[in-house]
Amino acid sequence: MRASLPCLTAAALLALALCPAPATAEPTATSDTPLALTPPMGWNNWAHYMCDIDEAKVVANAEALVSSGLAAKGYDTVTVDDCWMRRERDARGDLVADPVKFPHGMAWLGEHLHAKGLKFGIYEDAGSLTCERYPGSGAPEGGGPDHYARDARLFASWNVDYVKMDGCNLWVPPGKTKEEAYRDAYNAVARALRDSGRPMVLSASAPAYFQQGEWGGADWHKVLDWVGETGQLWREGKDIKVYKASAPRTSRWSSVLGNYGYNRWLGRYAAPGNWNDPDFLIAGAPGLTDAESRSQVGLWAMMAAPFILSSDVSALSPGGLAALGNTRLIALDQDPLGRQGAVVSSSPAFEVLARPLANGDRAVAVLNRSGTDRDVSVPLAGIGLPAPCVVDAEDLWTGKRTETGDALTGRVAAHDTAVWRLTPRGCAEAVPTGQINGLGAMCADGASTSGVGSVVLAACTAGADQRWTLGGGGRLRLAGQCLTAGSGGLVELADCAPGRRAGQSWRHRRDGSLVEEVSGTCLTAPAAAATPDAPAERLRLAACGDHRADQAWSLPV
Repeated sequence: MRASLPCLTAAALLALALCPAPATAEPTATSDTPLALTPPMGWNNWAHYMCDIDEAKVVANAEALVSSGLAAKGYDTVTVDDCWMRRERDARGDLVADPVKFPHGMAWLGEHLHAKGLKFGIYEDAGSLTCERYPGSGAPEGGGPDHYARDARLFASWNVDYVKMDGCNLWVPPGKTKEEAYRDAYNAVARALRDSGRPMVLSASAPAYFQQGEWGGADWHKVLDWVGETGQLWREGKDIKVYKASAPRTSRWSSVLGNYGYNRWLGRYAAPGNWNDPDFLIAGAPGLTDAESRSQVGLWAMMAAPFILSSDVSALSPGGLAALGNTRLIALDQDPLGRQGAVVSSSPAFEVLARPLANGDRAVAVLNRSGTDRDVSVPLAGIGLPAPCVVDAEDLWTGKRTETGDALTGRVAAHDTAVWRLTPRGCAEAVPTGQINGLGAMCADGASTSGVGSVVLAACTAGADQRWTLGGGGRLRLAGQCLTAGSGGLVELADCAPGRRAGQSWRHRRDGSLVEEVSGTCLTAPAAAATPDAPAERLRLAACGDHRADQAWSLPV
């Protein structure tokens, strides 16, 4: 597993304080120095070059970022991934750059990048060895001193701006769980960086070492809950598929969809200074069509994900370069409100997402998963803008503006993603509307398949029986009725009572659990059906557990 790094394109007024150019005096960092107030942007070598990296390739890609105009649009951090160092530390215990790959050394590289107006990122590992078995910062297997503070001071002396901290080969001491060992290690890394005297953004890879499928298990959810205390961004799961020169035409589309899949449910953790990272942008690189490249950029922007390229920048396809450089999509990704978009509706062919923006606008995206071009129509009420409402809808790919009080319509190419920015006029405040997801791509469904008023967990269909709204008083409504704690621990749909009726007020906690406020119990998904044709089981309430995967829910925004 590996994380992605670069981070931080802060607000313009903070840029000088957060990302200083090389200076004779060392900057002073404090534990509350604000970093990565918007999702990080830049370039990392791993998904294209892997260990075949050297000074010349890094410099060439840095120059391509500048000459292509991408750097000026925010892609300004250049990060060197694994394999940059020698196999042993020096006599003082310091890391040493490979003198063949990086003949001028890392301090020179940082100065060179800063002179071009770029920032400098570097890779290390919280374990004793990196993933490619170079010296890591962590304690050796069996115990002993770590190098977190030493390496942080060294990076500060090289004027590093960002540290990508992977999680291979991390020793688990006796008496601790793996999750506890990772928490201790990444807290130590964060403390060392804060104490180094230089503000350096931390990309923490801890969650990626606990992922179990798209929805994950208890330990994965535990790590996601604390990782934001350590770093400003974090890789949650599987790597994006790397480029293979021996098979350059191999499709990488399924990898993009897979990483989008695990990231789309985690919006509750995203905010200025904390970002979910579904790994590198490979838009415009071999393995994606122009439509698929647009989809990756559009979906990552909707999810407020880091925009970190990993490609040969000079060889990007014209269509991919246009998508990556689209300033309207970049502005969406960098929206200062920092809210991650959520899934409104999904079916085998389409997925619709909505995202609230800082100025009151609302972004909407439609992913066409299918292999054919399709017409789409997205009613405004279905994305949280009930009638009467008129919006100015800007197509973020073309810049074309239209006015509508009914629905967003268009034709979306196979594997493409349409993205609009909506500016409401004369509308009531947007109401969070969409799916309640549990156990991955499953939806809380009020189709009454198991009895009148019952609520079950079913495959997502984009139907009205899965379109919930979040109202005042913690109410979850479907078709005019409220999710209600019923008898025998079951939940049901019932008439909404005035005020805060017992059993109809819900609280969505940071860990994803939905707590019924009177009983203090948690909405719980049923166990998987024994056979595909088995009747759906009803949702019920149970005692709240410790980051139980069957009690984690993703809600509309």
